[in-house]
Amino acid sequence: MDRRHVVISGASIAGLSVAHWLRRAGWAVTVLERAPEFRDGGQNVDVRGVAREVLDRMGLFDAVKAQNTTETATVLVRGDGSVRATLPSDGTDGATAELEVLRGDFARVVLDSLPADVTFHHAEQIEHVDDLADSVRVTTRSGRTLDADLLVIAEGVRSTTRDLLFDDVRRDDLGVTMVFGTIPRTDADDDRWRWYNAVRGRQVHLRPDNHGTTRAILAHGRGEDIAGLDRDAVMAHLRDRYDDAGWEARRVLDGFATSDDVYVDQLTQIRMPTWHRGRVCLAGDAAWCVTPMGGGGASLALTSGYVLAASLSDPETRTLDDALAAYESWMRPLVDDVQHLPRGIQYFAYPQSRLGLAIREGLDHVLTSPLFAPLAARLTRVAETDRPLPPIVVDAP
Repeated sequence: MDRRHVVISGASIAGLSVAHWLRRAGWAVTVLERAPEFRDGGQNVDVRGVAREVLDRMGLFDAVKAQNTTETATVLVRGDGSVRATLPSDGTDGATAELEVLRGDFARVVLDSLPADVTFHHAEQIEHVDDLADSVRVTTRSGRTLDADLLVIAEGVRSTTRDLLFDDVRRDDLGVTMVFGTIPRTDADDDRWRWYNAVRGRQVHLRPDNHGTTRAILAHGRGEDIAGLDRDAVMAHLRDRYDDAGWEARRVLDGFATSDDVYVDQLTQIRMPTWHRGRVCLAGDAAWCVTPMGGGGASLALTSGYVLAASLSDPETRTLDDALAAYESWMRPLVDDVQHLPRGIQYFAYPQSRLGLAIREGLDHVLTSPLFAPLAARLTRVAETDRPLPPIVVDAP
């Protein structure tokens, strides 16, 4: 009997998880990736909730843990660098999780776990899809044609293939801009995630990594969308907005000026009434981007690969549509929980005035006090469920 064949578009955590689990379930796997080669680097992600069990079932728990960024705690700091509050980071799912890893390092571990017969085509982008009765035909911009039983779109929040095939995509702009980059490490840097708030809705973050550098973030609310600007325009905008922010803002600006991995993200949640249609389904941010404000994006991406493969391998499932519906039914409660942000969270996270900042600091003090620390700790728990993972039929040698 011929193996079923899946084409996966996107080679980050969601796409690689789908590749891992469908290959183990006996499928032939082809992965298309727009980038010319594997994308290393990136910022912190973590593995929380049910995704920890998925990672353990992959046999990759220790390998991912070995790539830990070295971060041990999360602190909120004043303009002079002194600590004003410490966020709960004890246990496995605190503000700094037990499994805290850079996106590229995490993806590399999953990539290295794949058998040699998983086929990769880089510098490829889907241009046309024919969803036929008994197959799906994918045509790329280079002219490559692939016939498969299933197409999985795992391209990310701004997926062009999703937008080609689905016209019911809702994009909720959260009004928050985040700029990520890697800057040189200094002797003053330590093993804590240091987080600073300033007026005009500005944040500055410094986080340690395991590569001898420091990962930095500049974030602000109620600003113009700069994601489409060229690098010079982005840097000019950041200089204007952050030059007087205080603490390490100028150091980050200087570091970003020479960094080769600066990335701008206008935080946007993706909401869709369904994640599948015919022989096409979505996974990860392409289906449900939760943004860093919700957290848990990597955990949901990793879990989606397992749940999809389990649903497709269920011997009780009669049709492909039933299997994809089962996948969606299992994943959606996890996604809905993370996407549901507290009302007004943007105003709390990004205070504009000195009064707003003072209120924010007072609330931080209360939430991190011994009495309310358990409540604050619950806010960092995502991808948690009382439901057992569905069983998966592993068929690969």
